[in-house]
Amino acid sequence: MRFLVFQHVDVEHPGLFRDCMSAEGVTWDVVELDAGEKIPPLDDYAALIVMGGPMDVWETEACPWLETEMAAIREWVADRRKPFLGVCLGHQLLAAALGGAVARADSSEVGVLPVTLTDDGARHPFLVGAPRQFECLQWHGAEVRHEPPGATVLAASKACAVQALAVGRHAFSIQFHVEVIDSTVDDWAAIPAYRESLEASAGRGGVERFRETAAAHMPAFNTLARLLYTNWRRTAFNRPADAG
Repeated sequence: MRFLVFQHVDVEHPGLFRDCMSAEGVTWDVVELDAGEKIPPLDDYAALIVMGGPMDVWETEACPWLETEMAAIREWVADRRKPFLGVCLGHQLLAAALGGAVARADSSEVGVLPVTLTDDGARHPFLVGAPRQFECLQWHGAEVRHEPPGATVLAASKACAVQALAVGRHAFSIQFHVEVIDSTVDDWAAIPAYRESLEASAGRGGVERFRETAAAHMPAFNTLARLLYTNWRRTAFNRPADAG
């Protein structure tokens, strides 16, 4: 089985999800869209995973490949109805590609912050086994303002009403990060846009404090990442053929 991964900066990769894929013998091809790599024909892939990045979905003039990427996501999810997992920017791209609204957030979320399942999320197989409220790593200044037609909101936070989405039983996305690994905070803090948002939120010394906080929560992040990956694989790959 082979998956396709869209990346928008080299250090924002599937993280711990790579361990999950390797453990079950899944291979994957990475397309580094920000580096000008082209999206291959989709026919040979069983799933599409779309990661985060420092650009925003509306920055199509500076990043014209975003239009091509959203067209590929729309084809994959709406036309082919094949398994999809989006994280952060990937969550926003899914919403935008399918007719939802994405905009700059009224309040950025940067840090280890709580997310709460909606009533739909608490009942949903994608989140079965997750606590009703959990802490996760957040690092975003844009948000999904309105979910796409037919999508279900599975989680929310105080600052962001759409923290997770389900489209049918095959496509899922999360605004927050659980896939993080030990090097994540330092890797992402090296990106100017990310470091600026971190320092605006946490002040001087924010990187060091964020690193320490993330490290303390890393076992819980890893547990939740494995749970969500397992739930995604079970739900998206084993649904009835007509379940959407």
